[in-house]
Amino acid sequence: MPLTPPSTASTPATAFDRLVKIMDDLRLNCPWDKKQTLESLRHLTIEETYELSDAILSTDMPEIKKELGDIMLHLVFYARIASETNDFTITDVLNSVCEKLINRHPHIYGDVDVNNEDDVKRNWEKIKLKEGNRSVLGGVPASLPALVKASRIQEKARGVGFDWEEKSQVWEKVEEEMQEFRNEFNAEDESAIDHEKAEGEFGDLLFSLINYARFININPEDALEKTNRKFIKRFQYLEAKAAETGKQLHDMSLAEMDIFWEEAKKI
Repeated sequence: MPLTPPSTASTPATAFDRLVKIMDDLRLNCPWDKKQTLESLRHLTIEETYELSDAILSTDMPEIKKELGDIMLHLVFYARIASETNDFTITDVLNSVCEKLINRHPHIYGDVDVNNEDDVKRNWEKIKLKEGNRSVLGGVPASLPALVKASRIQEKARGVGFDWEEKSQVWEKVEEEMQEFRNEFNAEDESAIDHEKAEGEFGDLLFSLINYARFININPEDALEKTNRKFIKRFQYLEAKAAETGKQLHDMSLAEMDIFWEEAKKI
């Protein structure tokens, strides 16, 4: 006999309760939902997070709403699984994050004075150390993509005052790293190049560029992804125009392809 689904809610609290009840129904009655574990959901959650990221970059508000719902479902799903082993419940999760937010915002829920965002970030990192974190960088997930991780590392270090004073200093560092990278490829004999060292210098250059982006309020991950999308759009235009002429790209010269590429840049 079919279950009666919970009725549409009118407040955040009742809507969240509706989701929890539906999750309980699915966990008890749906063959697929019954089989899931924390581990089996992990890769799906990562995928949903990237889908949310895509929607945000596309400024697609209906899609953002949809992806937020998918991620919310995953969070409730994890808590439901944990409740079955008496580890924690969704109520524990919500109370835990509420307590953390209250504790880490003493300028809102206490008597600490702050003047700006930087003061808030510094207090946040100091409180985390008092809570038992052995390193300011300890909260940076090891599995983050390298570009995102570099940004987070730099933000964390800045939170405790380890940072450049002026953006001009950071740009000087970029130029210094660029020169050091170039120096690794000055050898006329390709076999004489130390590629391991060159790789290290390239990493240093990227790290310094990410640092500079932070100083001028550019998110390097967003910037690179927008460039990726721009390249894809232009390259696919190039492919389409080549097909219209009855050619494959590998049959065209660079000069021929460049004509279509310049057209794509104007679209």
